[in-house]
Amino acid sequence: MPITPATATHTSSNGTADAILLELVDEDGVTIGTAEKLAAHQPPGRLHRAFSVFLFDERGRLLLQQRALGKYHSPGVWSNTCCGHPYPGEAPFAAAARRTFEELGVSPSLLAAAGTVRYNHPDPASGLVEQEYNHLFVGLVQSSPRPDGDEVAATAFVTPAELAERHARDTFSSWFMTVLDAARPAVRELTGPSAGW
Repeated sequence: MPITPATATHTSSNGTADAILLELVDEDGVTIGTAEKLAAHQPPGRLHRAFSVFLFDERGRLLLQQRALGKYHSPGVWSNTCCGHPYPGEAPFAAAARRTFEELGVSPSLLAAAGTVRYNHPDPASGLVEQEYNHLFVGLVQSSPRPDGDEVAATAFVTPAELAERHARDTFSSWFMTVLDAARPAVRELTGPSAGW
């Protein structure tokens, strides 16, 4: 099996290698255990905790990222600002802020919870399945992204009209519209009516 972010191990503080674990949850989002990351995404998928972040600039434009080509799941597709999985026991808010900085080199100047959404999205290209209980966050970014090339291939700030054009032209993650639609009420509250979200 090739070494990818999902199959690689990381070194813990005591020097031993640990598998990357996700937090398994029930339909109400209550933690019921853990599973190795890749195993949780094998069909039919195991319901696990995740987060999705939507950051906007001062003009109300959404920061998109194109996932790096080396990603094990949905490589090269466009998606929301940042998404991922909290470590077991890690608060989703803390994980969202941590991964936004790790992937994009930015810390939100504001980050607020925007509800949750539960979905089941198979990825036809990889054969993996996203069975996720997803915590949504919206916020503001005031600095330019400095992406980690292992995580992010490209970034773009888009208006709603530009997003519609890009969505019609480019490939987006299977979960993108689900999480965006679920976050829209909080996005509209954050950006105001003039932004058009």
